[in-house]
Amino acid sequence: MSENASVTANLGPQHLGTARDTVAQVLEEAKRQGASAAEAQLSLAQGLSVDVRLGEVETVEFHRDRGVAVTVFFGQRKGQASTSDDSPESLRDAVAAACAIARHTEEDHYAGIARPDQLAKEVPDLDLYHPWALSTEQAIDEALRCENVARDDARIVNSEGASVSTGSSLRVLGTSAGFLQGYAGTFHSRGCAVVAEDDQGMQRDFWYDGGRHPDRLASAEQVGERARERTLARLGAGIPETAELPVLLAPEIAAGLLGHFISAISGGALYRRASFLRDRLGERLFPAGTDIREQPLLPGANGSAPFDGDGLPTRNQAFVEDGVLRGYSLGLYAARRLDMTPTGNGSGIHNLSISNTGEDFAALLRRIDRGILVTEVMGQGVNLVTGDYSRGASGFWIENGVIRQPLQEFTIAGNLGEMFAGIQGSGTDVDRRGNIACGSLLLSPMKIAGA
Repeated sequence: MSENASVTANLGPQHLGTARDTVAQVLEEAKRQGASAAEAQLSLAQGLSVDVRLGEVETVEFHRDRGVAVTVFFGQRKGQASTSDDSPESLRDAVAAACAIARHTEEDHYAGIARPDQLAKEVPDLDLYHPWALSTEQAIDEALRCENVARDDARIVNSEGASVSTGSSLRVLGTSAGFLQGYAGTFHSRGCAVVAEDDQGMQRDFWYDGGRHPDRLASAEQVGERARERTLARLGAGIPETAELPVLLAPEIAAGLLGHFISAISGGALYRRASFLRDRLGERLFPAGTDIREQPLLPGANGSAPFDGDGLPTRNQAFVEDGVLRGYSLGLYAARRLDMTPTGNGSGIHNLSISNTGEDFAALLRRIDRGILVTEVMGQGVNLVTGDYSRGASGFWIENGVIRQPLQEFTIAGNLGEMFAGIQGSGTDVDRRGNIACGSLLLSPMKIAGA
């Protein structure tokens, strides 16, 4: 087995040296072929995933992926190429392909790598690597136990399966301006989805947990129980009448709303004039007291990263302070297009969170006389140019602060700007499984289109 093959077989911080050597080789080859500047990234990933359904093993997959991407510049002409083979011959061919492309492209005044003074000087250890010594047999056993718990009710009539996965990755970025850094990470998950039935029809729901540290995940039994409870709770769902009602977004749905906000303040949408939040810095978009912050350097968090896709250091920053939009999310290229300073978001945001109003989920419920809890949304009805929002949804009817009945087949509609400004409460029931940590959000009345 070659040295590079062994890297992908046992990914971890101990292999960063070999990965850096590969990236340095690509940069040197780009210089030899005449590029005035270059950037290269090596990505390695491996993992095990198991899927079971109705007590039988459906798939067992072990994957090993690797890729090298190179970007070269001839002045301000840019070319890109990639390869999944990191042999010297393939790396030379990839660089040659990128150079050939660059020689035939138009000049882009904004193209180019980061200056040395912009690059990250240090790469802190963010505690992202926690491998899981999980055998195939153990993964199958966990998935079967998860599904068995989820199906432990006569009303559960079918299953979409349970899954267990573990994976590790290694990323190294280098530029001809002197940057050559990398880090390793892991991510593990358990999940399950089942189907319940009663006289009024079938309902489906699911649950999962995921994170960098296997010991901090919900157990297989806990995931299965939550999937069962969520599915059974949807039985007997009705369709609400058309009305304007306050809406309480469950944490995982609320995170999606904040995701639309981040998309609207991201550089690509801004310089393309495809966002309703362009030229809105300094304006109040959220209620007073609302802060929306990014914390990319949190140890062990799912979205943490020490540097961005341009090699710039990530940093703690507030996009919204006291309800006022204070900054955009900008990578290097977008910042140049907008004549602004890059914010270390060349690979997106990391560990976004919104301040809470000190209320748990039950307290937010008690504030609603008649309204709707939304636990699922579907469809692509979000227009970032205008801010218009319209999505299919399902959830529960709330009356006098109590969840009364499951609901389905309705639409919630409004405008993102009005939804942001209309946040009445932000819960302490924070979901930290994704890159956006958010609790339930109580919104001012929205248009509900139902029966």
